Amino acid sequence: MNKIADDMDVISLTQSLMRCPSVTPKDAGALDVLQEALEKSGFTCHRLTFSDTDTPDVQNLYARYGTGAPNFCFAGHTDVVPVGDPDTWSVDPFDGTIRDGMIVGRGAADMKAAVASFAVASQRFIKETDGQFDGSISLLITGDEEGPAINGTRKVLDWMTANDEKINHCIVGEPTNPAELGDMVKIGRRGSFTGYLTVTGTEGHVAYPHLANNPVPHLAAMVGALDALTLDDGTEHFQPSNLEFTTIDVGNTATNVIPKAAKTTFNIRFNTHHSLDSLEKTVRAVLDKTAEALGCSYELECSKNSSPFLTPEGDFSALVVAAIEKRLGRKPELSTTGGTSDARFIKDHCPVVEFGLISQTMHKIDERASVADVEALADIYTDILRSYFRKNGW
Repeated sequence: MNKIADDMDVISLTQSLMRCPSVTPKDAGALDVLQEALEKSGFTCHRLTFSDTDTPDVQNLYARYGTGAPNFCFAGHTDVVPVGDPDTWSVDPFDGTIRDGMIVGRGAADMKAAVASFAVASQRFIKETDGQFDGSISLLITGDEEGPAINGTRKVLDWMTANDEKINHCIVGEPTNPAELGDMVKIGRRGSFTGYLTVTGTEGHVAYPHLANNPVPHLAAMVGALDALTLDDGTEHFQPSNLEFTTIDVGNTATNVIPKAAKTTFNIRFNTHHSLDSLEKTVRAVLDKTAEALGCSYELECSKNSSPFLTPEGDFSALVVAAIEKRLGRKPELSTTGGTSDARFIKDHCPVVEFGLISQTMHKIDERASVADVEALADIYTDILRSYFRKNGW
């Protein structure tokens, strides 16, 4: 292995990453910063750029120290959401400003500090073992998590499979804690299903409704029928599935014209009581019944975004919980709440859990993270590596 560089500082590395304005899909040098740090610690780095016909090119990084099994993977992203109006921020959102014990800027919580903590924890463990441990450490870092997630983690995993790169366990560094560091570890996520419903009628003058067929009341009835649908009561690990409407559109600016079509979009976040296909069947059954009663027709386009998953409680989750308890003195809740993450792709390759910083300010103006929390996160990740490789024979 290469000579290991001097100790990295997690706050300085976080600031260096934050100073790269890597708004999806731009990398803006963030992966260069990370790659340089990892190569100084002896990692072999692969820069992977993927493209798609309808989406921009995305840069990704897969880095590995060692060649043996087990391969412990840290996964995350260096892309961030836009800052909005920069004048509404109290600091330059891409400066990594430290103020009152907080590091403030885009990506502080979600999730450049966690990525820096990955690198620092890995370097510490490699250095204290002189690189002599049975197994490997890897980082899977994408630039497409906040975007369409087409040219990121999913394609990196495909590349890994094609190149016989197997990971055995993974931690994703998404901000998982509602209020305090150590509140929560995610051991699964609900699935996501989006429906695009269109009801088509016949356009006409409002004074002559018998010559038209107004789609708006028909759509309203379908919205009501779907809104009244109880999908389930939840499970031991998952909250009840919920269907929420996100928009209703007619696009009619005239007050005297019955429109030709009315549309709505809805999203279902669902648990393991359902599959993507069974949800579509359930939704279509409700719409078919309503359409038959009204004597109308509809079109439904489905976007089957992701399936729910659960990493069963066991040795891996217990190891993560123990590391958190050791450093913070609190036992985290094992949860499946929240939105989706790239863990939905990783779960097909190995057991995966998520643990990162506090989620309260992610995607907000003046996004921030406590300097003390970032340092503690690097300590926890280091302890996880120590326990993991001791358990596996180091």
